[in-house]
Amino acid sequence: MSKDILRIGCASGFWGDSEFSAAQLVEHGDIDVLVFDYLAEITMSLLIRAKAKDPSLGYAPDFVSTIKPLMKQLKARGIRVVANAGGVNPSACREALVAAAQAEGVELKIAAVLGDDLMTQVEALRAAGTKEMFSGAPFPAKVMSANAYLGAFPIAAALSAGADIVVTGRCVDSAVTLAPLIAHFGWTTDDLDKLAQGSLAGHLIECGTQTTGGNYTDWQSVPGWDDMGFPIAECRADGSFVITKPPGTGGLVCPSTVGEQMLYEIGDPRAYILPDVVCDFTRVTLTQAGTDRVEVRGARGLPPTDEAKVSITYADGFRATSLFMIGGIDAGAKAHRVGAAMLARMRRKFAERGWPDFTEACVEAIGAEDTYGPQARVSAREVMLKVGVRHPLEDALELFSREVAPMALMSAPAITGFTGGRPKVQPVVRLFSCLVPKSQLGVSIDMGAQKVAAPALAGVRLDAAALPAVDGPLPAADAFARGSRSVPLVLLAWARSGDKGDAANIGIIARKPEYLPFIRAAITEQAVARWFAHLVNGEVRRYDLPGTHALNFTLQEALGGGGVASVRMDPQGKAYAQMLLDHPVTIPAELAL
Repeated sequence: MSKDILRIGCASGFWGDSEFSAAQLVEHGDIDVLVFDYLAEITMSLLIRAKAKDPSLGYAPDFVSTIKPLMKQLKARGIRVVANAGGVNPSACREALVAAAQAEGVELKIAAVLGDDLMTQVEALRAAGTKEMFSGAPFPAKVMSANAYLGAFPIAAALSAGADIVVTGRCVDSAVTLAPLIAHFGWTTDDLDKLAQGSLAGHLIECGTQTTGGNYTDWQSVPGWDDMGFPIAECRADGSFVITKPPGTGGLVCPSTVGEQMLYEIGDPRAYILPDVVCDFTRVTLTQAGTDRVEVRGARGLPPTDEAKVSITYADGFRATSLFMIGGIDAGAKAHRVGAAMLARMRRKFAERGWPDFTEACVEAIGAEDTYGPQARVSAREVMLKVGVRHPLEDALELFSREVAPMALMSAPAITGFTGGRPKVQPVVRLFSCLVPKSQLGVSIDMGAQKVAAPALAGVRLDAAALPAVDGPLPAADAFARGSRSVPLVLLAWARSGDKGDAANIGIIARKPEYLPFIRAAITEQAVARWFAHLVNGEVRRYDLPGTHALNFTLQEALGGGGVASVRMDPQGKAYAQMLLDHPVTIPAELAL
């Protein structure tokens, strides 16, 4: 392991990522640290349900089965491992890893970071009148889980104490990468710019191959989808780093693939708030430094806040989704009528039983561009009809489930291809986010017989009004003196979208700096709000990132509740960027593309 450079590879972007990634990085990545990110907001709700059925579960068992056959190589190569695979039961995850190491005959020090579980504080939060931090909704009546987002310093303390593997519960995704850098380079809480850079390194690799060419706007240019290279951050003591991948693997590492990931699921780029540092990404630069190598510099840090974000989950009724094909002439119109009839029929039967109406219902003809709303331009001859519904009563949705198939005989012709049989009725788990003082967190480290003290958590209140204004260019007064033409945004920019609860974000990067003024003039907050008016009910905000000639938009109340609470086909806004890339942009007639 070089004292001046630490190579960190990420083998998982979500619970369910490729089972081949860890071996690729261990055997071909020349890495010092292997990290995994498992805990999307949807994942936490799944783990909560697993633990409710079996108290010994609640972590990602895939992590244990992936690491076990690699333990001898990890030990021999001196590769350390950090993962948030502990989910809602990190102690059980540690115990499973200890048993796996014993079975493999490998002596490993394994630590678990504890203290994110705040279930003991739920009643105090309710009594204090705690509101949802985004919507202002009241505290839920029946809470399933409450977990604070922890940071990197407790993980770093375990690594400094000699841990070979560290597992955590709910922590910010980037912390699994920042922690080894803190431990290796001796960064302190005062090294704010370095902490910001290390956090950015973690943010860039936390979603696996999304930074090495996956989910990329110019997907046609990316080779080797059958053997995608997982990302490696080659980090220096000064905080600068290079994003790359194992040699000979598929994928593409260039400023735009890395830039798209930088904008993924962020809010205000002046203040990307993490437990260890508040990051400013507005001046970040991305430079091609060789084949499949991008150097990243320019993130700046502000002191961390004095509060921790808490994700609380609670039950909110049930959901079911039916999906089947309808073919032939006017398939989209037939699908809409069938969907409307399904809902009307159920509402009549509900009323006869004294049951309430659906909490929410969503009819989408997939293939007829329903998600595009007014921008749809396809007359389809085959579609998949999706009818998603929510209801407070499980029995009501069981009735809905039984009455889906009969529509094939009593409605439109060419109904076929029922996917997965009868729709499954599932509980809805909703997310409630709030803030608590860091002083209320009791973080600890479990390394078995070895006692390791967890560092104290601190911070200062963030004054958002004091953040510097960051703007961008607009077209010159005479820009259209020789005429103009309209082109789709995709010819001028790359884009990527993501989700945070019921909010979505869309990041846009100009393909050339000279395109940015015209993009900014056309793609305004008002324009994006109009484009997504059929999907978005809340505020749209735009932010500038001049270092990468980029924009970031946040769209509130945009996902029908988001995650497992949504009955939409796209509950995470994954297609929003692709939809916006069709938006027209007026450019000078002579501007070369």
